[in-house]
Amino acid sequence: MHFAQYYLDCLSQASYLIGDPTTGRAVLVDPRRDVDDYLQDAEAAGLRIELVIETHVHADFLSGHLEIARATGAAIAFGEAAETGFPIRRLRDGERICLGEGDDGGVTLTVLATPGHTMESICLVVHEHPDDEVPFGVLTGDTLFVGDVGRPDLLSAAGHSPEEMAVRLHRSLHGKLMVLPDATRVFPAHGAGSACGRSLSTETSSTIGDQRRLNYALQPMPEADFVRLVTAGQPATPGYFAHDAALNRDGHPLLDATPPAALTLEAALAARDQQGAVLLDCRPLAAYTRAHLAGSLHTSLDTRFAEYAGTVVAPGTPIVLLADPGTESEARLRLGRIGYDHVIGHLPDPTGVLADAPALVRHSHRVRPDELPVEGGQLIDVRNPAEYQAGALPGARNIPLATLPDRVTELDPARPVVLYCRSGNRSVIAAALLEARGFDDVCDVAGGYDAATAGVG
Repeated sequence: MHFAQYYLDCLSQASYLIGDPTTGRAVLVDPRRDVDDYLQDAEAAGLRIELVIETHVHADFLSGHLEIARATGAAIAFGEAAETGFPIRRLRDGERICLGEGDDGGVTLTVLATPGHTMESICLVVHEHPDDEVPFGVLTGDTLFVGDVGRPDLLSAAGHSPEEMAVRLHRSLHGKLMVLPDATRVFPAHGAGSACGRSLSTETSSTIGDQRRLNYALQPMPEADFVRLVTAGQPATPGYFAHDAALNRDGHPLLDATPPAALTLEAALAARDQQGAVLLDCRPLAAYTRAHLAGSLHTSLDTRFAEYAGTVVAPGTPIVLLADPGTESEARLRLGRIGYDHVIGHLPDPTGVLADAPALVRHSHRVRPDELPVEGGQLIDVRNPAEYQAGALPGARNIPLATLPDRVTELDPARPVVLYCRSGNRSVIAAALLEARGFDDVCDVAGGYDAATAGVG
Protein backbone atom coordinates (compact mmCIF):
# COMPACT_ATOMS: atom_id res chain seq x y z
CA MET A 1 0.00 0.00 0.00
CA HIS A 2 1.09 3.55 -0.68
CA PHE A 3 0.17 5.70 2.31
CA ALA A 4 1.48 9.26 2.75
CA GLN A 5 0.56 11.93 5.26
CA TYR A 6 1.11 15.57 4.27
CA TYR A 7 1.25 17.84 7.30
CA LEU A 8 1.10 21.61 6.87
CA ASP A 9 2.53 23.18 10.03
CA CYS A 10 1.30 26.71 9.36
CA LEU A 11 -2.33 25.53 9.39
CA SER A 12 -1.86 22.38 11.52
CA GLN A 13 -3.59 20.52 8.70
CA ALA A 14 -3.10 16.95 7.47
CA SER A 15 -4.05 15.33 4.18
CA TYR A 16 -3.50 11.81 2.90
CA LEU A 17 -2.67 10.02 -0.35
CA ILE A 18 -3.61 6.33 -0.33
CA GLY A 19 -3.07 3.99 -3.25
CA ASP A 20 -2.79 0.36 -4.33
CA PRO A 21 0.43 -0.13 -6.33
CA THR A 22 -0.92 -3.26 -8.02
CA THR A 23 -3.61 -1.28 -9.83
CA GLY A 24 -2.28 2.28 -9.57
CA ARG A 25 -5.63 3.46 -8.19
CA ALA A 26 -5.51 6.11 -5.47
CA VAL A 27 -7.63 8.44 -3.37
CA LEU A 28 -6.67 11.78 -1.86
CA VAL A 29 -8.25 12.81 1.43
CA ASP A 30 -8.71 16.40 2.71
CA PRO A 31 -6.24 18.07 0.30
CA ARG A 32 -5.06 21.63 0.68
CA ARG A 33 -5.55 24.04 -2.21
CA ASP A 34 -1.99 23.97 -3.62
CA VAL A 35 -1.93 20.46 -5.02
CA ASP A 36 1.39 20.10 -6.87
CA ASP A 37 2.99 17.91 -4.18
CA TYR A 38 0.18 15.38 -4.40
CA LEU A 39 0.29 15.27 -8.19
CA GLN A 40 4.07 14.87 -8.32
CA ASP A 41 4.12 12.16 -5.65
CA ALA A 42 1.29 10.24 -7.27
CA GLU A 43 3.07 10.32 -10.62
CA ALA A 44 6.35 9.19 -9.05
CA ALA A 45 4.56 6.27 -7.36
CA GLY A 46 2.69 5.29 -10.51
CA LEU A 47 -0.68 6.19 -9.02
CA ARG A 48 -3.82 7.71 -10.54
CA ILE A 49 -5.91 9.87 -8.21
CA GLU A 50 -9.43 8.71 -9.05
CA LEU A 51 -11.29 10.10 -6.06
CA VAL A 52 -10.80 13.07 -3.74
CA ILE A 53 -12.61 12.60 -0.43
CA GLU A 54 -13.50 15.31 2.04
CA THR A 55 -14.13 14.08 5.58
CA HIS A 56 -16.44 17.09 6.02
CA VAL A 57 -16.92 20.67 4.84
CA HIS A 58 -13.81 22.34 6.22
CA ALA A 59 -13.87 25.82 7.74
CA ASP A 60 -10.24 26.56 8.63
CA PHE A 61 -8.76 26.27 5.14
CA LEU A 62 -9.86 26.23 1.53
CA SER A 63 -9.75 22.65 0.37
CA GLY A 64 -8.23 21.50 -2.93
CA HIS A 65 -10.99 19.20 -4.14
CA LEU A 66 -11.80 21.44 -7.10
CA GLU A 67 -8.13 21.84 -8.04
CA ILE A 68 -7.59 18.06 -7.92
CA ALA A 69 -10.74 17.39 -9.93
CA ARG A 70 -9.59 19.85 -12.60
CA ALA A 71 -6.05 18.41 -12.71
CA THR A 72 -6.90 14.71 -12.70
CA GLY A 73 -10.57 14.27 -13.56
CA ALA A 74 -11.11 12.70 -10.14
CA ALA A 75 -14.60 12.59 -8.71
CA ILE A 76 -15.28 14.53 -5.50
CA ALA A 77 -16.82 12.66 -2.58
CA PHE A 78 -18.38 13.77 0.71
CA GLY A 79 -20.44 12.10 3.38
CA GLU A 80 -24.02 11.38 2.42
CA ALA A 81 -25.42 14.34 4.40
CA ALA A 82 -23.32 16.96 2.57
CA GLU A 83 -25.02 19.70 0.57
CA THR A 84 -22.77 21.24 -2.08
CA GLY A 85 -22.99 23.56 -5.05
CA PHE A 86 -21.20 21.11 -7.38
CA PRO A 87 -21.66 17.43 -8.29
CA ILE A 88 -20.37 14.97 -5.69
CA ARG A 89 -20.34 11.27 -5.00
CA ARG A 90 -22.20 10.65 -1.75
CA LEU A 91 -20.50 8.12 0.50
CA ARG A 92 -22.85 5.95 2.56
CA ASP A 93 -22.18 4.61 6.02
CA GLY A 94 -20.50 1.22 5.65
CA GLU A 95 -19.65 1.72 1.97
CA ARG A 96 -16.39 0.14 0.83
CA ILE A 97 -13.99 1.76 -1.63
CA CYS A 98 -11.76 -0.93 -3.16
CA LEU A 99 -8.56 0.24 -4.81
CA GLY A 100 -7.30 -3.25 -5.70
CA GLU A 101 -8.48 -5.78 -8.28
CA GLY A 102 -12.19 -6.54 -8.28
CA ASP A 103 -14.55 -5.72 -5.45
CA ASP A 104 -12.70 -7.52 -2.68
CA GLY A 105 -9.01 -7.20 -3.42
CA GLY A 106 -6.17 -5.02 -2.25
CA VAL A 107 -6.33 -1.73 -0.40
CA THR A 108 -9.83 -1.00 0.86
CA LEU A 109 -11.41 2.00 2.62
CA THR A 110 -14.60 1.65 4.65
CA VAL A 111 -16.75 4.73 5.21
CA LEU A 112 -18.03 5.47 8.71
CA ALA A 113 -20.70 8.17 9.09
CA THR A 114 -19.62 10.10 12.21
CA PRO A 115 -21.80 13.20 12.65
CA GLY A 116 -21.00 15.53 15.52
CA HIS A 117 -18.41 18.03 14.39
CA THR A 118 -20.61 18.52 11.32
CA MET A 119 -23.59 16.52 10.12
CA GLU A 120 -21.76 15.21 7.05
CA SER A 121 -18.58 14.18 8.89
CA ILE A 122 -17.13 10.79 7.97
CA CYS A 123 -14.11 8.70 8.95
CA LEU A 124 -12.31 6.22 6.70
CA VAL A 125 -11.05 2.85 7.96
CA VAL A 126 -8.05 1.74 5.86
CA HIS A 127 -7.28 -1.96 5.28
CA GLU A 128 -4.12 -2.89 3.44
CA HIS A 129 -5.73 -6.27 2.77
CA PRO A 130 -9.51 -6.73 3.03
CA ASP A 131 -9.23 -9.72 5.41
CA ASP A 132 -6.81 -8.11 7.91
CA GLU A 133 -8.25 -8.43 11.42
CA VAL A 134 -6.67 -5.14 12.50
CA PRO A 135 -7.05 -2.21 10.10
CA PHE A 136 -3.94 -0.35 9.01
CA GLY A 137 -5.53 2.80 10.37
CA VAL A 138 -8.48 5.16 10.42
CA LEU A 139 -8.58 8.67 8.99
CA THR A 140 -10.65 10.51 11.57
CA GLY A 141 -11.06 13.96 9.99
CA ASP A 142 -12.25 16.39 12.65
CA THR A 143 -14.14 13.74 14.61
CA LEU A 144 -11.17 12.50 16.65
CA PHE A 145 -7.83 14.22 17.13
CA VAL A 146 -4.72 13.09 18.96
CA GLY A 147 -5.55 14.31 22.46
CA ASP A 148 -8.92 15.83 21.68
CA VAL A 149 -12.18 15.46 19.78
CA GLY A 150 -13.85 17.69 17.22
CA ARG A 151 -15.67 20.68 18.59
CA PRO A 152 -19.44 20.52 18.12
CA ASP A 153 -19.99 24.28 18.20
CA LEU A 154 -17.91 25.36 15.24
CA LEU A 155 -20.32 24.69 12.39
CA SER A 156 -23.36 23.37 14.16
CA ALA A 157 -25.95 22.29 11.65
CA ALA A 158 -28.97 24.48 11.03
CA GLY A 159 -31.57 23.68 13.64
CA HIS A 160 -29.13 21.77 15.86
CA SER A 161 -27.52 23.30 18.93
CA PRO A 162 -23.90 22.61 19.96
CA GLU A 163 -25.30 20.39 22.71
CA GLU A 164 -27.29 18.33 20.21
CA MET A 165 -24.22 18.03 17.98
CA ALA A 166 -22.15 16.96 20.99
CA VAL A 167 -24.58 14.10 21.62
CA ARG A 168 -24.09 12.97 18.03
CA LEU A 169 -20.33 13.29 18.44
CA HIS A 170 -20.35 11.14 21.58
CA ARG A 171 -22.31 8.41 19.82
CA SER A 172 -20.07 8.56 16.75
CA LEU A 173 -16.93 8.26 18.85
CA HIS A 174 -18.11 5.36 20.96
CA GLY A 175 -20.28 3.61 18.39
CA LYS A 176 -17.96 3.84 15.40
CA LEU A 177 -14.35 4.58 16.42
CA MET A 178 -13.82 3.17 19.91
CA VAL A 179 -15.04 -0.24 18.72
CA LEU A 180 -12.01 -0.53 16.41
CA PRO A 181 -9.04 -2.62 17.64
CA ASP A 182 -6.65 -0.78 19.95
CA ALA A 183 -3.76 -1.21 17.49
CA THR A 184 -5.61 0.71 14.76
CA ARG A 185 -3.59 3.81 13.89
CA VAL A 186 -5.36 7.16 14.16
CA PHE A 187 -4.68 9.77 11.47
CA PRO A 188 -6.55 13.05 12.14
CA ALA A 189 -7.06 16.09 9.93
CA HIS A 190 -5.47 18.56 12.40
CA GLY A 191 -2.86 18.89 15.13
CA ALA A 192 -1.77 21.34 17.82
CA GLY A 193 -2.54 24.99 17.13
CA SER A 194 -5.72 24.38 15.18
CA ALA A 195 -8.83 26.25 16.32
CA CYS A 196 -10.82 23.08 15.57
CA GLY A 197 -10.15 21.93 19.14
CA ARG A 198 -8.56 23.09 22.37
CA SER A 199 -6.13 20.33 23.44
CA LEU A 200 -4.72 18.89 20.23
CA SER A 201 -1.37 17.13 20.49
CA THR A 202 1.77 17.96 18.55
CA GLU A 203 1.80 14.31 17.49
CA THR A 204 0.27 13.78 14.07
CA SER A 205 -0.81 10.17 14.58
CA SER A 206 -1.67 7.81 17.41
CA THR A 207 -3.64 4.60 18.00
CA ILE A 208 -7.16 3.88 19.13
CA GLY A 209 -5.76 2.25 22.27
CA ASP A 210 -3.64 5.25 23.22
CA GLN A 211 -6.53 7.62 22.67
CA ARG A 212 -8.80 5.41 24.75
CA ARG A 213 -6.31 5.72 27.62
CA LEU A 214 -5.01 9.26 27.23
CA ASN A 215 -7.62 11.44 25.50
CA TYR A 216 -9.48 13.49 28.14
CA ALA A 217 -12.72 13.40 26.13
CA LEU A 218 -12.74 9.62 25.81
CA GLN A 219 -12.53 8.81 29.49
CA PRO A 220 -15.52 6.93 30.97
CA MET A 221 -18.26 9.44 31.74
CA PRO A 222 -21.99 9.87 31.24
CA GLU A 223 -23.02 11.33 27.90
CA ALA A 224 -24.30 14.48 29.63
CA ASP A 225 -20.88 15.09 31.19
CA PHE A 226 -19.23 14.67 27.80
CA VAL A 227 -21.60 17.23 26.31
CA ARG A 228 -20.75 19.77 29.00
CA LEU A 229 -17.04 19.06 28.64
CA VAL A 230 -16.77 19.56 24.88
CA THR A 231 -19.07 22.55 24.59
CA ALA A 232 -17.20 24.66 27.17
CA GLY A 233 -13.98 26.64 26.85
CA GLN A 234 -13.43 26.22 23.12
CA PRO A 235 -11.16 28.71 21.31
CA ALA A 236 -12.74 31.78 19.77
CA THR A 237 -13.55 31.18 16.10
CA PRO A 238 -11.47 33.17 13.57
CA GLY A 239 -13.61 35.41 11.42
CA TYR A 240 -12.78 33.75 8.12
CA PHE A 241 -14.10 30.29 9.08
CA ALA A 242 -17.67 30.88 7.90
CA HIS A 243 -16.33 32.34 4.64
CA ASP A 244 -14.17 29.28 3.95
CA ALA A 245 -16.92 26.84 4.86
CA ALA A 246 -19.21 28.53 2.33
CA LEU A 247 -16.56 28.40 -0.40
CA ASN A 248 -15.78 24.75 0.32
CA ARG A 249 -19.48 23.93 0.19
CA ASP A 250 -20.58 26.07 -2.75
CA GLY A 251 -17.44 26.22 -4.91
CA HIS A 252 -14.63 28.69 -5.49
CA PRO A 253 -12.18 29.81 -8.20
CA LEU A 254 -9.08 27.69 -8.68
CA LEU A 255 -5.90 28.80 -6.93
CA ASP A 256 -3.84 31.49 -8.68
CA ALA A 257 -0.27 31.22 -7.40
CA THR A 258 1.37 33.78 -9.67
CA PRO A 259 3.74 36.14 -7.82
CA PRO A 260 2.10 39.40 -6.68
CA ALA A 261 2.92 42.54 -8.64
CA ALA A 262 5.49 44.96 -7.27
CA LEU A 263 4.03 48.33 -6.23
CA THR A 264 5.55 51.67 -5.35
CA LEU A 265 4.76 53.23 -1.99
CA GLU A 266 2.55 55.75 -3.77
CA ALA A 267 0.62 52.97 -5.52
CA ALA A 268 0.22 51.05 -2.25
CA LEU A 269 -1.17 54.13 -0.49
CA ALA A 270 -3.48 54.82 -3.42
CA ALA A 271 -4.80 51.25 -3.23
CA ARG A 272 -5.52 51.82 0.44
CA ASP A 273 -7.21 55.18 -0.06
CA GLN A 274 -9.11 54.46 -3.27
CA GLN A 275 -9.85 50.72 -3.13
CA GLY A 276 -10.02 50.15 0.61
CA ALA A 277 -7.00 47.87 0.50
CA VAL A 278 -5.39 46.64 3.70
CA LEU A 279 -1.64 47.09 4.08
CA LEU A 280 -0.61 43.76 5.61
CA ASP A 281 2.88 43.75 7.12
CA CYS A 282 4.14 40.16 7.29
CA ARG A 283 7.71 40.85 8.35
CA PRO A 284 9.00 39.37 11.63
CA LEU A 285 7.57 40.88 14.79
CA ALA A 286 10.78 42.67 15.79
CA ALA A 287 11.01 44.43 12.43
CA TYR A 288 7.36 45.50 12.58
CA THR A 289 7.52 46.86 16.13
CA ARG A 290 10.73 48.74 15.34
CA ALA A 291 9.17 50.60 12.38
CA HIS A 292 5.99 50.12 10.38
CA LEU A 293 3.79 52.03 7.99
CA ALA A 294 1.07 53.97 9.78
CA GLY A 295 -2.25 52.15 9.59
CA SER A 296 -0.82 48.81 8.52
CA LEU A 297 -1.94 45.51 10.00
CA HIS A 298 0.52 42.87 11.12
CA THR A 299 0.91 39.11 11.23
CA SER A 300 4.30 37.56 10.69
CA LEU A 301 5.05 34.78 8.23
CA ASP A 302 6.92 32.93 10.97
CA THR A 303 3.70 32.47 12.99
CA ARG A 304 0.22 31.22 12.07
CA PHE A 305 0.17 33.84 9.35
CA ALA A 306 -2.94 32.88 7.39
CA GLU A 307 -5.09 32.23 10.45
CA TYR A 308 -4.21 35.57 12.02
CA ALA A 309 -4.61 37.39 8.70
CA GLY A 310 -8.07 35.84 8.39
CA THR A 311 -8.84 37.13 11.86
CA VAL A 312 -7.99 40.80 11.31
CA VAL A 313 -8.74 41.15 7.57
CA ALA A 314 -12.31 40.76 6.37
CA PRO A 315 -12.89 38.27 3.52
CA GLY A 316 -12.82 39.90 0.09
CA THR A 317 -10.69 42.87 1.20
CA PRO A 318 -7.96 43.88 -1.28
CA ILE A 319 -4.52 43.28 0.25
CA VAL A 320 -1.12 44.89 -0.31
CA LEU A 321 1.70 42.85 1.21
CA LEU A 322 4.62 44.39 3.05
CA ALA A 323 6.98 41.42 3.04
CA ASP A 324 10.71 40.91 3.24
CA PRO A 325 12.19 40.51 -0.25
CA GLY A 326 11.67 37.00 -1.59
CA THR A 327 8.82 36.11 0.79
CA GLU A 328 5.91 37.78 -1.01
CA SER A 329 4.98 34.67 -3.04
CA GLU A 330 4.90 32.53 0.09
CA ALA A 331 2.65 35.10 1.74
CA ARG A 332 0.30 35.09 -1.23
CA LEU A 333 0.19 31.29 -1.27
CA ARG A 334 -0.65 31.10 2.43
CA LEU A 335 -3.43 33.63 1.99
CA GLY A 336 -4.71 31.60 -0.95
CA ARG A 337 -4.90 28.56 1.29
CA ILE A 338 -7.68 30.29 3.25
CA GLY A 339 -9.37 31.76 0.19
CA TYR A 340 -7.91 35.26 0.43
CA ASP A 341 -7.20 35.69 -3.27
CA HIS A 342 -7.46 39.47 -3.63
CA VAL A 343 -3.75 40.28 -3.27
CA ILE A 344 -3.22 43.24 -5.56
CA GLY A 345 0.53 43.59 -5.06
CA HIS A 346 3.42 43.91 -2.68
CA LEU A 347 5.81 46.63 -1.58
CA PRO A 348 9.35 45.50 -2.39
CA ASP A 349 11.87 46.02 0.43
CA PRO A 350 9.40 47.64 2.87
CA THR A 351 12.13 48.20 5.46
CA GLY A 352 14.09 50.28 2.97
CA VAL A 353 10.99 52.15 1.84
CA LEU A 354 10.16 53.04 5.45
CA ALA A 355 13.64 54.40 6.00
CA ASP A 356 13.02 56.82 3.12
CA ALA A 357 9.59 57.93 4.36
CA PRO A 358 10.02 58.77 8.06
CA ALA A 359 6.83 60.86 8.17
CA LEU A 360 4.79 57.72 7.53
CA VAL A 361 6.57 55.55 10.08
CA ARG A 362 5.16 54.48 13.43
CA HIS A 363 6.90 52.60 16.23
CA SER A 364 5.10 50.09 18.43
CA HIS A 365 4.73 51.03 22.08
CA ARG A 366 5.59 48.03 24.24
CA VAL A 367 5.70 48.04 28.03
CA ARG A 368 7.53 45.71 30.40
CA PRO A 369 5.45 43.72 32.90
CA ASP A 370 6.97 45.77 35.75
CA GLU A 371 5.52 48.93 34.14
CA LEU A 372 1.96 47.76 34.77
CA PRO A 373 -0.58 49.04 35.54
CA VAL A 374 -0.73 51.87 33.03
CA GLU A 375 -2.56 54.81 34.59
CA GLY A 376 -6.13 54.98 33.28
CA GLY A 377 -5.47 52.04 30.99
CA GLN A 378 -7.88 49.39 29.76
CA LEU A 379 -6.06 46.08 30.27
CA ILE A 380 -7.20 43.58 27.63
CA ASP A 381 -6.27 39.89 27.52
CA VAL A 382 -6.49 38.72 23.89
CA ARG A 383 -5.91 35.03 24.63
CA ASN A 384 -8.58 32.39 24.21
CA PRO A 385 -11.18 31.91 26.98
CA ALA A 386 -9.59 28.73 28.39
CA GLU A 387 -6.24 30.49 28.72
CA TYR A 388 -7.86 33.43 30.46
CA GLN A 389 -9.80 31.20 32.84
CA ALA A 390 -6.60 29.36 33.78
CA GLY A 391 -5.05 32.62 35.02
CA ALA A 392 -5.04 36.31 34.08
CA LEU A 393 -3.41 39.56 35.12
CA PRO A 394 -5.31 41.52 37.79
CA GLY A 395 -7.99 43.75 36.30
CA ALA A 396 -7.73 42.26 32.82
CA ARG A 397 -10.75 41.84 30.61
CA ASN A 398 -10.86 39.00 28.09
CA ILE A 399 -11.48 39.91 24.44
CA PRO A 400 -9.93 37.08 22.36
CA LEU A 401 -8.06 38.21 19.27
CA ALA A 402 -10.51 36.34 17.03
CA THR A 403 -13.40 38.43 18.39
CA LEU A 404 -11.60 41.78 18.64
CA PRO A 405 -12.51 43.09 15.14
CA ASP A 406 -16.21 42.87 16.07
CA ARG A 407 -15.75 44.20 19.62
CA VAL A 408 -13.60 47.27 19.07
CA THR A 409 -16.57 49.45 19.98
CA GLU A 410 -16.44 48.04 23.52
CA LEU A 411 -13.18 49.93 24.08
CA ASP A 412 -12.85 53.63 24.87
CA PRO A 413 -10.52 55.26 22.32
CA ALA A 414 -9.99 58.22 24.67
CA ARG A 415 -8.26 55.99 27.25
CA PRO A 416 -5.01 54.03 26.91
CA VAL A 417 -5.40 50.40 25.83
CA VAL A 418 -2.92 47.83 27.13
CA LEU A 419 -2.96 44.44 25.45
CA TYR A 420 -1.35 41.16 26.34
CA CYS A 421 -1.39 37.52 25.23
CA ARG A 422 0.72 34.54 26.24
CA SER A 423 4.09 35.58 24.82
CA GLY A 424 3.60 38.86 22.95
CA ASN A 425 2.68 37.84 19.40
CA ARG A 426 -1.12 38.08 19.36
CA SER A 427 -0.97 41.30 21.37
CA VAL A 428 1.12 43.00 18.66
CA ILE A 429 -1.40 41.85 16.03
CA ALA A 430 -4.19 43.28 18.19
CA ALA A 431 -2.34 46.56 18.74
CA ALA A 432 -1.88 46.98 14.99
CA LEU A 433 -5.60 46.42 14.47
CA LEU A 434 -6.54 49.06 17.05
CA GLU A 435 -4.06 51.56 15.63
CA ALA A 436 -5.54 51.01 12.16
CA ARG A 437 -9.00 51.64 13.67
CA GLY A 438 -7.89 55.05 14.96
CA PHE A 439 -6.76 54.33 18.55
CA ASP A 440 -3.89 56.68 19.39
CA ASP A 441 -2.73 55.33 22.74
CA VAL A 442 -2.16 51.58 22.39
CA CYS A 443 0.59 49.44 23.86
CA ASP A 444 1.20 45.77 24.52
CA VAL A 445 3.04 43.84 27.20
CA ALA A 446 6.36 42.55 25.88
CA GLY A 447 6.65 38.86 26.67
CA GLY A 448 2.97 38.68 27.57
CA TYR A 449 1.46 36.69 30.42
CA ASP A 450 4.44 34.33 30.54
CA ALA A 451 6.83 37.18 31.23
CA ALA A 452 4.47 38.87 33.68
CA THR A 453 4.08 35.71 35.76
CA ALA A 454 7.63 34.33 35.46
CA GLY A 455 8.72 33.15 38.87
CA VAL A 456 5.24 33.59 40.35
CA GLY A 457 3.87 30.60 42.27
